[in-house]
Formats: sequence, structure tokens, C-alpha cells
Amino acid sequence: MSFKRLRAEPENGGERKKQLKREVAELNPSLLEAKERVSEAWSRGFEYSEEQGLLVSCQPFTHCVIPGFIQSQLFLTGLQNELLQLNFHEKSNDLYKFKQSDDLRRRKEYHISALRKILYEDFRKWLSDISGVKLESTVDISCAQYEYTDVLLCHDDELEGRRIAFILYLVPEWQASDGGTLDLYDADDHYQPQKITKSLTPSWNTLVFFEVSPVSHHQHSLLNASPAQVSEVLVEGKCRLSVSGWFYGPALERPPRYIESFSPRMPHITCDEEILYEWINPIYMNMTTQADIQEQFEEKSEILLKNFFRKEKFQMVCEALSDPKIKWKRRGPANKRCYDQAEEDGLPDILAKSSGDDNREEDGQQDELEISGGNEHACSSTGKDEKSDSTHPEGNKTGGVTIETTEKATRGDSPPKPGVPVCCGELRQWKNGYYTLIHDTNVENTEFALDLLFSCGCEGWDEEFGGVTSYIAKAEDEELLTLCPEDNALALIYRDKETLKFVKHVNQRSITQFNRKHKERGFWDFSFMYYE
Repeated sequence: MSFKRLRAEPENGGERKKQLKREVAELNPSLLEAKERVSEAWSRGFEYSEEQGLLVSCQPFTHCVIPGFIQSQLFLTGLQNELLQLNFHEKSNDLYKFKQSDDLRRRKEYHISALRKILYEDFRKWLSDISGVKLESTVDISCAQYEYTDVLLCHDDELEGRRIAFILYLVPEWQASDGGTLDLYDADDHYQPQKITKSLTPSWNTLVFFEVSPVSHHQHSLLNASPAQVSEVLVEGKCRLSVSGWFYGPALERPPRYIESFSPRMPHITCDEEILYEWINPIYMNMTTQADIQEQFEEKSEILLKNFFRKEKFQMVCEALSDPKIKWKRRGPANKRCYDQAEEDGLPDILAKSSGDDNREEDGQQDELEISGGNEHACSSTGKDEKSDSTHPEGNKTGGVTIETTEKATRGDSPPKPGVPVCCGELRQWKNGYYTLIHDTNVENTEFALDLLFSCGCEGWDEEFGGVTSYIAKAEDEELLTLCPEDNALALIYRDKETLKFVKHVNQRSITQFNRKHKERGFWDFSFMYYE
């Protein structure tokens, strides 16, 4: 009996050795066979493909797709199991929502270590040869999980030394209709993303890579001025698992960042105050109520005025917003924003009046400035005790509130003088896939401002749908304030130069839950910014 057990142990040990041998990670040998052809296509910028699926494409920028990247399916199954056992952290801000592991560079699990060795050694040498870039041994590598409504929007990361980005997919059977595609954008003369020209659907054991460049915008991984994105995952019950990262090399010279011009600003224009009484809920026209609002606003720097318009006026606005004659224009570029903006031409009269698009601010601008006063408030990352460097207009002051005495302006006047309040704004429509992003070239964030938001058509809207306006302090992730769209509620927020805002991506839940009860897709809002 003892003798048989001794013989059985080596046999089991042999099985374990045989199993480990089967799990050795090796690159697909076809990569070496195709290296010269891939290199020629990469350097000369032309298309190349093989029957097995390997593809080099130069549109909209040069990238390569390698199906069957790792030779052993047994190894891949082991790798997938190890990755799913890692601790993942929720990542959520203006740009993305997904789960990410810690850095994989120091993980000691067998399969993860073996994959890292392949990437650092054999594949890095192959990449250097075909791209002509001397890649360093430094490689960033992590694992990401994208599930229902997760997304990574179009952006550029501009980090020094990143030269090649890669993504290895370990997904179940996946269709384009499931979402989670790697969307590639073309770019204009300012290197700004224009439109999606190619979408790559994830597939098991497929690796995609491309050189980080000023025109390689995508919507997937964080790349240097590379326009692309990971489209929203639209299917429940599936996990889009991937390993991604960057190879580093000599830094490229980058073009200067494109800075957009200021939005047109209009000076305050007086008009008959009777229109305020026609439109605004009488409770807000009461002097005592206004004093209470002012006190609360000066304390918190933000306030939400519910049922702001008279019910019949608000209903008229909502009906007008459904007018098919309204011309909507998509606002971009995608690395900064994506939503529809109403054009003034053809805007129904009632919407022009409510938004001030007929070059009158309906004295609403005056009212908001009187409510806000001119003080620094709590929704400012610099704090209450610091003073604004904005110039206050001359006028009569009562209880810390500035009462404006500006003269009537006319169309074609010269730009407003310092101290004269000005305003810019727009009527926006929000649907699934729309958002705004924080970007360091936003000139609108260089001044103190009073923000006004007024939403329509959002009864029953939930924060989990997205479309929420968030305020954060510059270089911080913690939200100072979030505003969920609410029908007939006017929000006023005073912000300083260190406070940034964005609208969270409107996700698939807005269709599957909200639109079951509404004919409209999404909602509308009037967004205005007032400056002194």
C-alpha cells in the first residue's frame, strides 16, 4: 500500500507539470511571420489584412488589430480567472464610469506575471521593430471591467512619453449591439475630434494597439491627444473585461492646445417689469420671499427655486419645446461636449421670451444679480473669506445687495464696459449619450460667474440616468454640488475661478426606464451664465 502511494504521487506531479507546460503563454507565431508586412504597412500608411483577421489600418489613424494574440486558450482561461479575482475600484467622474484594478506591474499571480513577461519582452520588441520607436521597459498595465451603462468618453491625456497604447480583450461572445465598442474619431485642422469613423467590437483574445499621436482620438483608454472612446455598454449581465496600458518611448513634440473663443455675451437690457409678474410664480415676487432667498443664497452660494414659473406658462414652454420646427445643432467637439443646441432661427416666440434669445434678458438677469449680490459664497473652492476680484457696478446698495442702474443698450453696441453685467446662454436638449467634460482650455472657467439652470420635460428623472450637473473644485474629485434635473425649478449657483462644472453622461437607463413613460427622449434645459 505504501509502495503504491509513492508511485501515485510522481504520476500526479507529472500531471501538474504537464498542465503547467500547457499553460505556458506564447505569442501567436503568425505575428513573427507577418512582421515585415505589418511594418511596411505601418510605416507607409496603407491597409493590410490577413485571412486570420490581422489588420493594419490607417483610417482614421494608424492602428492594428490582432485576433488570437495569445496561443494557449487554457492559459487565457487561467488569466481571466485570476483577473476576476482582483480587487476592482469604482472609477467615476466626468470622463468615465467603470471598474479598474490596481497596477498589474507588481502582481505575482502566475498567469498575470506570464502575460506581463510577454508584453514587456517579446511583444515590446515586435512593436519596436514594426513601429520604428525605441520603446522603454516601462509599461503601464491594468485591468478594467465595463458593465451595464459603463463608458469612457472621448478625450486626450497628453502625458509625456506615452507612445503605444494597447488593449487586450477577454470578453464573452460580444456583439456591436452590446455597446462597449472602441470608437475611433477623425480630427480637424486643430486636432479636435470630429466624428466616429470606425468602431471596433471587442472579441476574445484580440489585442488592439495604436501609436499615441495628436490625431488618434478615441473613446476607450486614456491616450495622448488621441480621439476615441469606449462606447456605453448597453447589455446587462455581461462584463467587458480587458487588460490595457501604454508603452513608453522618446516624447513627441505636441502641437499647442486649441483654445476655443468666448461665447458671445449680451449686456443687460431693460424692459417692462410687468412681464415678470406674468411669468414668475407670485410667491417669488414677494419682497419678504426675495429677502429670504437672498439670505439663503449669500450663505450657501446656491439655491433651487421650485415651481418658478406660473403653471400655465411652464406648460406652454414644454409644449413649445416639442415643436418639430425647432432646429437643433449638435455641439462638440466630442472631447469637450456632446449635446443639441437650439438655433435662434425658427425658435417659437414663447421660447425666445423665456430664454432671452430676442436680445432681451427680460429683466431676469437683473433679478438674478440682485438676488446674488456680489459676495463670495460657499460654492467656491477658494472659500468664503476670500474676496472676488470682479468689479462691482456702481449703484445703490441695500443690505449688501447691488441695485443696478445700467442704461438701455441697443443691438450693435460696443462690448460692455467693466462693471456692466453681461450674459450668455443657450437652450439645450439632452438624450442618451450626451454629456459635457471638464477641460483645461475652457475659457468660461476663468472668471467668477453666476450660473442659471432651468429644466423642462424631466418629470420622474432620476440621478442614476445621468444628466446631472456637478460642481467640483479644480484638481479635486469630490463633488461640491450636484443638481438633478427637475421640472420648473430654477437653480442659481455662484462659482469662482477654481470651481468647475460638467453634465454627467446620460446613460441607457434614461431610455429603458424614463422614456417608457414619456414620448420625448431625454429633457431640455436653459443654461445661462451671468458675469459682472
